[in-house]
Amino acid sequence: MAVADRQEVRAEARYVRASARKARLVLEHVRGRTVPEARTVLAFSERAVATDIEKVLKSAVANAEANHGLIGDELVVAAAYADEGPTIKRWRPRARGRVNRIFKRTCHITIRLAEAPEQAKPRRKQAAAKAEQPKPEGGTKTKARSRGKKKEVAA
Repeated sequence: MAVADRQEVRAEARYVRASARKARLVLEHVRGRTVPEARTVLAFSERAVATDIEKVLKSAVANAEANHGLIGDELVVAAAYADEGPTIKRWRPRARGRVNRIFKRTCHITIRLAEAPEQAKPRRKQAAAKAEQPKPEGGTKTKARSRGKKKEVAA
Protein backbone atom coordinates (compact mmCIF):
# COMPACT_ATOMS: atom_id res chain seq x y z
CA MET A 1 0.00 0.00 0.00
CA ALA A 2 1.10 3.57 0.57
CA VAL A 3 2.59 5.68 3.30
CA ALA A 4 0.61 5.84 6.59
CA ASP A 5 -1.54 2.81 5.60
CA ARG A 6 -3.62 4.78 3.12
CA GLN A 7 -4.99 2.70 0.29
CA GLU A 8 -3.98 3.93 -3.16
CA VAL A 9 -5.57 3.26 -6.54
CA ARG A 10 -4.08 4.15 -9.89
CA ALA A 11 -5.10 4.46 -13.51
CA GLU A 12 -2.90 5.03 -16.53
CA ALA A 13 -3.50 6.08 -20.13
CA ARG A 14 -0.69 5.15 -22.47
CA TYR A 15 0.21 6.60 -25.87
CA VAL A 16 -1.94 9.71 -25.46
CA ARG A 17 -1.48 11.94 -28.52
CA ALA A 18 -0.30 15.03 -26.63
CA SER A 19 3.11 16.10 -25.47
CA ALA A 20 4.06 15.36 -21.88
CA ARG A 21 4.95 19.01 -21.36
CA LYS A 22 1.42 20.15 -22.20
CA ALA A 23 -0.12 17.43 -20.03
CA ARG A 24 2.05 18.42 -17.05
CA LEU A 25 0.70 21.98 -17.19
CA VAL A 26 -2.83 20.69 -16.57
CA LEU A 27 -1.79 18.01 -14.08
CA GLU A 28 -0.22 20.66 -11.81
CA HIS A 29 -3.70 22.09 -11.21
CA VAL A 30 -5.17 18.70 -10.30
CA ARG A 31 -2.48 17.33 -7.98
CA GLY A 32 -3.42 17.34 -4.28
CA ARG A 33 -7.11 18.15 -4.81
CA THR A 34 -10.14 16.08 -3.97
CA VAL A 35 -11.84 14.22 -6.82
CA PRO A 36 -14.83 16.61 -7.13
CA GLU A 37 -12.49 19.64 -7.18
CA ALA A 38 -10.25 17.99 -9.77
CA ARG A 39 -13.25 17.20 -12.00
CA THR A 40 -14.35 20.84 -11.81
CA VAL A 41 -10.87 22.12 -12.68
CA LEU A 42 -10.65 19.77 -15.67
CA ALA A 43 -14.16 20.62 -16.88
CA PHE A 44 -13.29 24.33 -17.08
CA SER A 45 -9.77 23.91 -18.45
CA GLU A 46 -9.41 25.18 -22.02
CA ARG A 47 -6.56 22.83 -22.91
CA ALA A 48 -7.35 19.87 -25.16
CA VAL A 49 -5.36 17.42 -23.05
CA ALA A 50 -7.74 18.07 -20.11
CA THR A 51 -10.30 15.72 -21.69
CA ASP A 52 -7.75 12.89 -21.76
CA ILE A 53 -6.78 13.59 -18.14
CA GLU A 54 -10.46 13.61 -17.15
CA LYS A 55 -10.88 10.13 -18.67
CA VAL A 56 -7.94 8.85 -16.62
CA LEU A 57 -9.40 10.40 -13.45
CA LYS A 58 -12.78 8.75 -14.10
CA SER A 59 -11.03 5.43 -14.67
CA ALA A 60 -9.12 5.73 -11.39
CA VAL A 61 -12.34 6.50 -9.50
CA ALA A 62 -14.06 3.52 -11.15
CA ASN A 63 -11.13 1.30 -10.15
CA ALA A 64 -11.39 2.50 -6.55
CA GLU A 65 -15.13 1.90 -6.35
CA ALA A 66 -15.25 -1.44 -8.17
CA ASN A 67 -12.05 -3.12 -6.98
CA HIS A 68 -11.47 -1.66 -3.51
CA GLY A 69 -14.93 -0.59 -2.28
CA LEU A 70 -13.92 3.03 -1.71
CA ILE A 71 -16.15 6.07 -2.15
CA GLY A 72 -14.95 8.07 -5.14
CA ASP A 73 -15.81 11.56 -3.89
CA GLU A 74 -13.83 11.07 -0.68
CA LEU A 75 -10.54 10.39 -2.49
CA VAL A 76 -7.65 12.79 -3.07
CA VAL A 77 -5.34 12.95 -6.08
CA ALA A 78 -2.14 11.76 -4.38
CA ALA A 79 0.00 11.87 -7.53
CA ALA A 80 -0.54 12.92 -11.12
CA TYR A 81 2.25 12.83 -13.66
CA ALA A 82 2.90 12.50 -17.38
CA ASP A 83 5.87 10.58 -18.75
CA GLU A 84 7.07 10.83 -22.34
CA GLY A 85 5.97 8.14 -24.76
CA PRO A 86 7.40 7.28 -28.16
CA THR A 87 7.63 10.09 -30.70
CA ILE A 88 6.14 9.53 -34.15
CA LYS A 89 8.39 11.11 -36.78
CA ARG A 90 6.94 12.55 -39.97
CA TRP A 91 8.28 14.71 -42.83
CA ARG A 92 6.84 17.85 -44.41
CA PRO A 93 8.05 18.93 -47.86
CA ARG A 94 9.47 22.46 -48.12
CA ALA A 95 10.72 24.67 -50.89
CA ARG A 96 13.58 23.68 -53.23
CA GLY A 97 13.39 19.98 -52.47
CA ARG A 98 14.05 20.32 -48.77
CA VAL A 99 12.20 18.73 -45.91
CA ASN A 100 11.19 19.61 -42.34
CA ARG A 101 10.80 17.13 -39.55
CA ILE A 102 7.55 16.91 -37.61
CA PHE A 103 7.60 15.23 -34.21
CA LYS A 104 4.21 13.93 -33.10
CA ARG A 105 4.79 13.40 -29.41
CA THR A 106 2.92 11.04 -27.12
CA CYS A 107 2.77 10.65 -23.36
CA HIS A 108 1.69 8.25 -20.65
CA ILE A 109 -0.61 9.89 -18.07
CA THR A 110 -0.81 8.34 -14.60
CA ILE A 111 -3.12 9.38 -11.75
CA ARG A 112 -2.95 7.87 -8.26
CA LEU A 113 -5.83 8.38 -5.83
CA ALA A 114 -5.61 7.89 -2.07
CA GLU A 115 -7.95 8.14 0.88
CA ALA A 116 -8.15 11.63 2.36
CA PRO A 117 -6.16 12.02 5.59
CA GLU A 118 -8.50 12.31 8.57
CA GLN A 119 -6.56 15.02 10.39
CA ALA A 120 -6.71 17.47 7.51
CA LYS A 121 -9.59 19.90 7.86
CA PRO A 122 -10.90 22.12 5.09
CA ARG A 123 -9.31 25.56 5.21
CA ARG A 124 -12.66 27.33 5.41
CA LYS A 125 -13.45 25.69 8.74
CA GLN A 126 -10.03 26.62 10.14
CA ALA A 127 -10.52 30.25 9.16
CA ALA A 128 -13.98 30.29 10.77
CA ALA A 129 -12.54 28.83 13.98
CA LYS A 130 -9.90 31.57 14.12
CA ALA A 131 -12.56 34.25 13.62
CA GLU A 132 -14.59 32.91 16.55
CA GLN A 133 -11.67 33.13 19.01
CA PRO A 134 -11.89 36.15 21.33
CA LYS A 135 -9.42 38.93 20.60
CA PRO A 136 -7.21 40.33 23.40
CA GLU A 137 -8.62 43.56 24.83
CA GLY A 138 -6.77 46.88 24.64
CA GLY A 139 -3.19 45.60 24.81
CA THR A 140 -2.10 46.31 21.23
CA LYS A 141 -1.56 49.67 19.57
CA THR A 142 -1.26 50.29 15.88
CA LYS A 143 1.88 51.77 14.38
CA ALA A 144 0.06 54.89 13.25
CA ARG A 145 -0.95 55.77 16.82
CA SER A 146 2.51 55.19 18.24
CA ARG A 147 4.14 57.28 15.46
CA GLY A 148 1.78 60.15 16.10
CA LYS A 149 2.68 60.22 19.79
CA LYS A 150 6.38 60.22 19.01
CA LYS A 151 5.95 63.27 16.79
CA GLU A 152 4.03 65.11 19.53
CA VAL A 153 6.74 64.35 22.09
CA ALA A 154 9.52 65.48 19.73
CA ALA A 155 7.76 68.78 18.90
